[in-house]
Amino acid sequence: MVKDLVNRPGAVDVDEILAFAIQLARDAGHMIREGQAGIFASQSTTQTKANAVDLVTEVDKAVEAFIFGRIRAAYPSHQFVGEETYDGQVITDEPTWIVDPIDGTTNFIHGYPMSATSIGFTVGGVPTVGVVYNPFLDMLKTRLPLSGRPRPLADLGQALISVDIGGSRRPSVLSSRLSTFEKLAGEPEYGGKMVHSLRTIGCASLNICQVASGGQDMHWEIGCWAWDVCAGLCILTEAGGAAFGGKHTALTGQVDTELLVGRKYLFVRDIAAGPGETRLKIQRRFATEFYDLTDNIEP
Repeated sequence: MVKDLVNRPGAVDVDEILAFAIQLARDAGHMIREGQAGIFASQSTTQTKANAVDLVTEVDKAVEAFIFGRIRAAYPSHQFVGEETYDGQVITDEPTWIVDPIDGTTNFIHGYPMSATSIGFTVGGVPTVGVVYNPFLDMLKTRLPLSGRPRPLADLGQALISVDIGGSRRPSVLSSRLSTFEKLAGEPEYGGKMVHSLRTIGCASLNICQVASGGQDMHWEIGCWAWDVCAGLCILTEAGGAAFGGKHTALTGQVDTELLVGRKYLFVRDIAAGPGETRLKIQRRFATEFYDLTDNIEP
């Protein structure tokens, strides 16, 4: 379906979109660096959205306005969904830009250099172009071609897994998350998997890119939105990784609108398949083993 939409006469030029998005992300990155310096110099306060840890600054809003303005000027017929201007827009089959101007706002506010502009582009509701740019480390992530030599992963105990504490701090949600962390990290004689380690950097798009590049084996997110994951989803799947929905989904590995807006995600890197297994089969096996340790947490 996506192939038909991008190949038909008058359809979008994916390479042109990618080049535009890369330059746009770099230009936005300049604004973000300057904006952080201004916040620190003026000691300005932040605003909150859903709760006291759901933060937003005037820089988030200004960067999104800048990105939207550039897209509207270049592609006036395209749709736009951005974190700071979201008002219930539905992702359709139309060419749509899905943007988080500063993914990792908490990190941005604290001067922890793990924030990024995440620019995703969908056609037919499917992530088709993704650009993630960390302006503080000058780290750009986009198409990561298949290496052809994915590393094996013998069992979950050998995995490096990234997680996040999440924005919801309700007792039921927090206790379920912490219980999962304990089961992943704990010693086997106490019912744990004793994974190599858990990581958290507070930026979904950068975590997904780490999985795409093989630096992390898995990343688990509950409560993110489409703008947090759209670009990363594209980068991950192009690199041979797989993305799954929540605990009780079919774990098909199909990337579609339902997955994109589902707010429950498990990302698994490309893994060398053993005899009798396909890449997706082994990724699904690890996803199933992971979800056996978790509750069905609601965002």
